[in-house]
Amino acid sequence: MSEKRAPAPETRSNGSGPAGANGASAHGAGNGRADRGLVGRLVSEVSKQVERRVPDADLDVRDPDYIRENLPALWLLATLWFRATVRGMHRIPEEGPVLIVGNHSGGVVIPDSHVFTLAFNAHFGVERRFHQLAHNLAVSIPGLGILRKFGAVAASHENADAALEKGAALLVYPGGDHETFRPSWQSSRIDFGGRAGFVDLAVRRDVPIVPVVAIGGQETALFLTQGERIAKLLGLDKLLRLKALPIFLGLPFGLTIGPFPYLPLPAKITVEVLEAINVREEFGEDPDHDEVAREVTGRMQRALDRLAAERRLPFVG
Repeated sequence: MSEKRAPAPETRSNGSGPAGANGASAHGAGNGRADRGLVGRLVSEVSKQVERRVPDADLDVRDPDYIRENLPALWLLATLWFRATVRGMHRIPEEGPVLIVGNHSGGVVIPDSHVFTLAFNAHFGVERRFHQLAHNLAVSIPGLGILRKFGAVAASHENADAALEKGAALLVYPGGDHETFRPSWQSSRIDFGGRAGFVDLAVRRDVPIVPVVAIGGQETALFLTQGERIAKLLGLDKLLRLKALPIFLGLPFGLTIGPFPYLPLPAKITVEVLEAINVREEFGEDPDHDEVAREVTGRMQRALDRLAAERRLPFVG
């Protein structure tokens, strides 16, 4: 006689035991995917809005009359607030296209960049064409039209070529957001993140490279971390061209996460222009671009070390 077995008791998921745990895990995973999907859609929409707002590269938006009218007051403000000092402007060629390569500091506020832009216009006159390559966010945010009037254009190969084609002096920051959000205790460090595209541009357009170093911008707030892993995890590098999601302490909001503006502390800013480099004269007709980049950053680092040694105290100068 075959033995009859009682049916197995029905297993119900009540949130405890293996079945409940699996249910909760699946539910949590579903919520996690939904959350990531929501964040992804939000970032994607912001990216689309930024792309729509990035203006066409009309280099003629730069307004010499506007610069002339506002230069005295802005230079006075920079002198009083940042005690700005700019040296070596005579090392920039008096005319013709030139590629000015600087170290990037001060988060999104970049006070040393503004100081140099004012000094350039004061030294050479507002009629000399001068442009600065800027992040898409900088030229698309409402209320920052003043940057375009001073010559800022969205950073791209096309805009760089167009500016140099018109005989402009062009300011670039190869380190980008990687460098400008570096921790404040790395203020005296040149860090382009291995980017050497500026050499390709200088060789292709056959223009001199003029290195510019600045110190003090990284002391206008306390930058703690670049947050590059978080930015990559959120896809900001692909959607918004943001390689960093910084964490810093700044006025008026205190602890801040993200590339947001702040009220800069009145740290002393010193900028120095180095000797121009004619790439083909120094490195031959077919230069090794990596070698040129190492030499340029090496000269910049030595100059920045010297500026750092001149400072008695951070912030005070």
